[in-house]
Amino acid sequence: MATEAEELEVGERTVRISNPRRVYFPARGETKLDLARYYLSVGDGIVRALRERPCMLHRFPSGVSGEKVHQKRVPHGAPPWLETVRVHFPRYNRYADELCVTELASVIWAVQMSTVEFHPWNSRRADTERPDEWRIDLDPGPECDFGRVRRVAHVAHEVLDELGAVGWPKTSGGDGLHIYVRIEPRWGFPEVRRAAQAFAREVERRAPEDVTTTWWRKDRDPALVFVDYNQNTRDHTIASAYSVRGNPEATVSTPIAWDEVDDVEPRDCTIATVPARFAKLGDLHEGIDEAVYSLDTLLEWADRDGLE
Repeated sequence: MATEAEELEVGERTVRISNPRRVYFPARGETKLDLARYYLSVGDGIVRALRERPCMLHRFPSGVSGEKVHQKRVPHGAPPWLETVRVHFPRYNRYADELCVTELASVIWAVQMSTVEFHPWNSRRADTERPDEWRIDLDPGPECDFGRVRRVAHVAHEVLDELGAVGWPKTSGGDGLHIYVRIEPRWGFPEVRRAAQAFAREVERRAPEDVTTTWWRKDRDPALVFVDYNQNTRDHTIASAYSVRGNPEATVSTPIAWDEVDDVEPRDCTIATVPARFAKLGDLHEGIDEAVYSLDTLLEWADRDGLE
């Protein structure tokens, strides 16, 4: 059984899935082939989320209960049609050719390589040093309930509206929420992080009973939501929209509408439920590339607040 393989037609490509019946998600029973079929079902959405971005792969060769491998470099032997982007890591003065998704077959190839999670950069290969995506990560502490996360999301939405920025929310696939904003690719990572920190401080000012921006985990109130502006630091990545998460329940980081914030149950968004949702609603982030924001006001706030 383990030696059987399946061939999937993905656009113009044929991608072979080895060990298709290997169980990847023990709590539910879904297999490697189920994972590939999930990504086929949300194809437009996952490609939009990853398109042209350097992408870190979180691989689970024996399923999510086994070893997790963080893979930056595309391995030798990848198909010739697979596209990559070279990125530099100054700390070690090394380079890596990372996956650069331009078509759905690249995603299914990554699943064949045992990838469960896709963690793209917030910049694209045209200029990897200038992000075009600002990421707002609402990260609840260990004693924080999801009701508090919902409240903070509404405050963040209010601030974004006042700034004239369009935020695109999604579940994290864990206990938090993410909000993405397309930005002009005019600034480097340090400036984007400063802008994100200024925004986080404003959210904290408006909801001090719910929010912290304290950097050190040991110093944070565990019942509060940390608005994690450091997710905008170079080479920091989080799971993309439509990425499955490496947990036994096969949860999915799922785009939602703002009017769903008060009702969504993140644990209900799984590889078993999201395909039908996608078929009904389409990609709720479809317009994200048309809603581009300038960080000028937030950088003025950062100057005002004396942020480094």
